[in-house]
Amino acid sequence: MSVLSPMVPCPSAPQAMRLLRRRPEIPFGIHLTLVCDLPGYRWRALAAEDSVPSLLDDAGELFTVTPAGRSEFLAQARLDEIELELRAQINAVADAGLTPTHLDFHCLADGGRDDILDLTVALAAEYGLAVRVWLGPGRQRMRRQGLPVVDNGFLDSFSLSVEDKPARYAQLLRDLPAGLSEWAVHPSTGGEESRAIDSGWRVRRTDYEFLTSPEARELLQQEGIVVIDYRTVQQAWSSVLR
Repeated sequence: MSVLSPMVPCPSAPQAMRLLRRRPEIPFGIHLTLVCDLPGYRWRALAAEDSVPSLLDDAGELFTVTPAGRSEFLAQARLDEIELELRAQINAVADAGLTPTHLDFHCLADGGRDDILDLTVALAAEYGLAVRVWLGPGRQRMRRQGLPVVDNGFLDSFSLSVEDKPARYAQLLRDLPAGLSEWAVHPSTGGEESRAIDSGWRVRRTDYEFLTSPEARELLQQEGIVVIDYRTVQQAWSSVLR
């Protein structure tokens, strides 16, 4: 499954949304963003700061989380304030004249808490969207509601070594099981700006090189793999949640 999901609070988000307006045929989701993950690249909440204090650090910015900091953040973040921020992000996309297909999460798998996931599903029902759900417990809960989710294990390209990545991707495509699969890849050309703020730029560059290669296209054809996007999932979710 092919997915594009901008992070709305980030400084480059307005440029990304301008590009999406130029290419309305490209489906995309909203990468709901409650935390930062790069100490040198920060962003603030879209909701008014005094309305979401449990989401902000002493500098008034969204928390930069480490694995330990993630637990601390989730322990203190208030659900009513999370809703304000998530609505602000969704509405910012709508105000830009764009129509997303789904919601997913930045650095917080399935929202990080059951109540955050439930809130996001409720927002998806309100706005006519799907939600990317990929952890086992969340997938089981969605299936009990009749909502389609991925069938197979979720792949994050940051979990792969940059060494011999083309061969690894090729093998994974050859071994791909039947059903709906989703890979979270992070393609970038790895330019000067990317290298300055992101230590993971090599992951992004090697993703870009494979995904744009003739080999990738040939493997998809040889293995009979059909690449879809979240429009198909969105239609199914909307039929259940309406």
